[in-house]
Amino acid sequence: MAKQSIFGRIQTLVRANVNALLDQAEDPQKMLDQLVRDYSNSIADAESAIAETIGNLRLLERDHQEDVQAAAEWGNKALAASRKGDELRAGGNVAEADKFDNLAKIALQRQITAEGEAKASAPTIAAQTEVVDKLKDGLNGMKTKLEQLKAKRNELTARAKVAEAQNKVHDAVKSIDVLDPTSELGRFEDKIRREEAIAAGKQELAASSIDAQFNALEDVGELTEVEARLAALKVGGPQRAAIDAPSPDQV
Repeated sequence: MAKQSIFGRIQTLVRANVNALLDQAEDPQKMLDQLVRDYSNSIADAESAIAETIGNLRLLERDHQEDVQAAAEWGNKALAASRKGDELRAGGNVAEADKFDNLAKIALQRQITAEGEAKASAPTIAAQTEVVDKLKDGLNGMKTKLEQLKAKRNELTARAKVAEAQNKVHDAVKSIDVLDPTSELGRFEDKIRREEAIAAGKQELAASSIDAQFNALEDVGELTEVEARLAALKVGGPQRAAIDAPSPDQV
């Protein structure tokens, strides 16, 4: 009963604390640290309760041992009184012998009483000893769980820090993603592409103007030849115009 009462109370307390921490949804590291503190406090409460139980058991054992010793002492006193009575009776002193015999009877009665008390307390001591042993085992189990909890706390805290760092790196990389058309770099690249297109257009336009100029020069050459032949025709006739007409290379 003592074992169930102690550990039942502790389990209820720990469960309530865990549920409260989870409901609050605080920082994971703070929550785990608080859980370790609460569990440590529960172990301290268990140690106090178990120590009290052990103390009561030791008192029972001491009383039992005293009863056993008292029974032995009263038995020795009864034997001594009986021997003294026998000695006096053998000497003819019947009155004194009866007196010591009566003392022996009183001692025997007290011996029986002490033996009865020792016998009555024995089952209680055995039961309490079993309870104390189980409580000690339970306490050791709690201490082992506490070490596991601390190790798990350290592991989860480390994992939380790694996850936080990974999220920060991911967010940083995402913010400078050059493939993102909505990013600053994307808009800057679009601007450069437009400038390059304008420059290419100007070059194409300039090339077209030069071609037009060369075509105009060819047209001027043809007109010059016509004028020359016309002048020759007026002076010497058709044959003269053909002879005097400059060749295209001379124009």
